[in-house]
Amino acid sequence: MPKVTFLPMNLTYEAQDGESILDVAINNDVPLQHACGGFCACTTCHVIVKEGDKFLSEREDEEDERLDRATGVTLKSRLGCQAKVHGGDVVVEIQNEGHH
Repeated sequence: MPKVTFLPMNLTYEAQDGESILDVAINNDVPLQHACGGFCACTTCHVIVKEGDKFLSEREDEEDERLDRATGVTLKSRLGCQAKVHGGDVVVEIQNEGHH
């Protein structure tokens, strides 16, 4: 089963195939914000993929448009609600830790 590691807390949890990074965070009480409820309508679940980006679903246009408005975006940025895990381990860094 694939695993998702959340930095900077260095917490690792198993993910169901096809589950989003946000789903894994919510199911394990990881503090990943999701103001819009996971509908790609905000950027509070912004993460930076450190490892395993090839195991995540492709970025859709809607996610790209949303990330254009986020702060601190890199080429490895994803929205946790849109990035679905498929077949391998992923390491992500949460960008808004501490903003509850």
